[in-house]
Amino acid sequence: MERWGGPWLLCLLPLMAVGQPLDAGSAAYEERTATGIRGREVELSCGMAAPAVVFWSFTAMGSAGPPRAVAVGSGPEVVVAPGAGALGRVTLRNGTLELRELRTAAAGRFLCQGLFPEWGRLRVGYAAVMLRVLVPVSKPFVRLTAAAAAEGTEVALTCTVREGTAPLSFSWQHREPHGRLLAAPVGLGGSGAELLLAPANRSHAGWYACTARNEVNNRTSEPVYLDIIYGPDEPAISVEPFSPEQGSFSAGEREDVVLSCLAPSNPPSRYIWLHNGSQVHIGQTFVMSAIARGQAGTYTCLAENTHLQTRTQATIVLTVYYPPAGSPSCSALATADLQDVALRCRWLGGFPPARLRWVGPREEEEEEEEEDEEGAAGPSFSMATSIVPGAATRNGSSFACVAAHPALREGAVCRTTLWIPAGSPTCMAAATKHDEYVMLRCRWEGGTPPATLRWWDGRGRALGVPTPSATVLVLSTDTSLRGQDFVCVAAHPLRAASTECRLRLGKRGGPRVLSPLSSRHAGRRRATSSPSQCADVPELEVERGEVAVLEGGEARLACRQRGGTELGAEMGWYDPQEREVPAGTTKYRLERGGAWANLTVRDAEWPQDGGTYRCAAANSVGTASLPVRLRVDRYPAPPNVTISKLRYTRARTEVRLQWRTQGAGNLTGFVVQRRPAKKPQRRVPGPWETAAGDIEPHSRDRRLGGLDPRVVYAFRVLAVNHRTAGHPSEVQTPAEPPFEALPAVMGAAVMGMLVATSMSLLAVHYIAHHRDRLPRLHELLFRMAGPDAPQLAEDANVAVSTEDGEGQGQEEPGGLSTAAMEGREWTEPPAWWYSLVPLRLSIPSHCRRATLSPTS
Repeated sequence: MERWGGPWLLCLLPLMAVGQPLDAGSAAYEERTATGIRGREVELSCGMAAPAVVFWSFTAMGSAGPPRAVAVGSGPEVVVAPGAGALGRVTLRNGTLELRELRTAAAGRFLCQGLFPEWGRLRVGYAAVMLRVLVPVSKPFVRLTAAAAAEGTEVALTCTVREGTAPLSFSWQHREPHGRLLAAPVGLGGSGAELLLAPANRSHAGWYACTARNEVNNRTSEPVYLDIIYGPDEPAISVEPFSPEQGSFSAGEREDVVLSCLAPSNPPSRYIWLHNGSQVHIGQTFVMSAIARGQAGTYTCLAENTHLQTRTQATIVLTVYYPPAGSPSCSALATADLQDVALRCRWLGGFPPARLRWVGPREEEEEEEEEDEEGAAGPSFSMATSIVPGAATRNGSSFACVAAHPALREGAVCRTTLWIPAGSPTCMAAATKHDEYVMLRCRWEGGTPPATLRWWDGRGRALGVPTPSATVLVLSTDTSLRGQDFVCVAAHPLRAASTECRLRLGKRGGPRVLSPLSSRHAGRRRATSSPSQCADVPELEVERGEVAVLEGGEARLACRQRGGTELGAEMGWYDPQEREVPAGTTKYRLERGGAWANLTVRDAEWPQDGGTYRCAAANSVGTASLPVRLRVDRYPAPPNVTISKLRYTRARTEVRLQWRTQGAGNLTGFVVQRRPAKKPQRRVPGPWETAAGDIEPHSRDRRLGGLDPRVVYAFRVLAVNHRTAGHPSEVQTPAEPPFEALPAVMGAAVMGMLVATSMSLLAVHYIAHHRDRLPRLHELLFRMAGPDAPQLAEDANVAVSTEDGEGQGQEEPGGLSTAAMEGREWTEPPAWWYSLVPLRLSIPSHCRRATLSPTS
């Protein structure tokens, strides 16, 4: 590109037109507009044909000044004005002005003046181009009044662009936190570059981006995240397995119960579980494996928003159902003067009580009986009785007692079959007590219910009382019994008529002459008073049918015979496993008298010693027993324990443990347990072992030793009330001890200073007392104070001059002459001295001599 020669070139225009006619009257004028984009290319043409000479000038937009030259061209010769670079990169080709890398300053009026050859003459043409320069939209960015706002407050989002030709339009995009794209929130205030969320709610949280547009382009900003802080809402508690009751939830004992709590919140809620007001768990889900009946009660989920410091809570009632122990028991008894059978079903205990009902022998009758019973009398709980007419019941009929309980998936059943004993009753007589008594026995065993037996004399008088299966009549030999008949009458509800057996005593009156007879008895006799004495099985009574004792205490079970008896009885006790309690054991103390027996249970343990004990008495007539239930109660649960500090010592063989209690309750001590925290894969954790026991109830810290530094231990603390342990604390592993380097550094520094000071004092002491061995150090240390400084006793007594041999043999005041030193040996310090003194002493060679002579 040539240097600017625009004015000179314009002066040549007339010369270039010499010889060519100039048609000034036919000059053409043209005006048009053009649009260019900043940074791109635009071409401005001067006309349809290429001019012979062209001159481009420019007037800025809104400028009132003269136009500025841009470029001049004549054929291949082109000159660009020096200031044209402000418009962009300018080139002129065939009269067309090309602007590359267009700049904003190029907006304005471009004027083209040219001479166009036409039919042998030159025509003057003018073209005015109004150039409009458009600026593309820059990448916008979003500004928030608050990156994290509480729900219900006002939040404004502003879309800002640095540059761009107006008019600009804006649009907003909203994306959920998890990525789903949504349209801009509807119904919100603000328009255009501002988006107003008033009030903001949790649905407004997510990513926001804005898009800016003009007629050139559109650009989208980087997304920004708006976090809405809210909650927690009211918690919702769910229970698995789901078994809602009216106003509560229920679960069977030994089931795994999972309590889950959900309270929408941002940030997520912190959950705390309370059982009857005491904290038991931290976390959203609380799992109770094999739930026990003691874990029933109210459970509260406390949800907390740590950012807003707000809390909400919800409470449920959890009921734990547990069935009665064992299984239901069925029995059949004769009733209504031995005409009917009473079916009795018992299954005591459990919560709630078991629901019992009797079912007949046929399945068709079962459904009918079930509907009738439920409709008339309703269900029976714990005990159920059904009266069956004896005459209408066939021998061998079976009845079932069906038990149902909420804690049992399948009900329990006990069955009984009504049947008449085989054969007939048998009678026999025997002498007892050295022939003092005659004992008449009648037996007819078997049957359900058992047959009822009773003795009658030959005159139709009843003797004794009716007893099932077997009866014994004891008669005194003082009474005249020769030739008397005794009849044993047996009755059963399933038989319309009774059966009997007879005995007749011999004429001699002794028990050795017996004549058994048997016959049918016409009817059932009425009981009348008997003139003879009779004996029966012992009758027992207990002091209390149920005895309660706290765990670790003693329980006394008392039993005695009621009334008098002609025959002595032997008494004893049986434990809940039906084992006879021996005398003289450490667990039991058995005391016996003539008609009583007491059992004392020492150091009662729960639940091993609890259960039903049986007092039994036996004589020659039969046996009797009474149950006594022993209930071993546990002490109330102690308060919960939380570990507050657990840290290793420096050697990692001891830990320092501190804890605190929460809630009210009695306690008698604490127990600390430990086990390895890291377990091998596919193996269950090891058992807990006691690290410290019998800790005083007022203690709240403990130092535990005997740890293996290579093992990482887990610890927990339990409060103990006598023998009842509370809920264990959370499991924690010890923290590392803090690094304390300052005491070690200070100790090392002080020790170093003491050692250095001691060494320095030893060195000074050695130099002071061995001037002859280290004269230069002595001179350096003790003569630097000046001539008036005091000298040591040895320094003041000796002064030797060795310069130029002067003063030899002369004695200094208070000192020795040089001659006096002649013959003295010079010895070097020992080798250990050089190891003690930090710097090596350099002794001149002329001082290292064996003796000093005046000629030296």
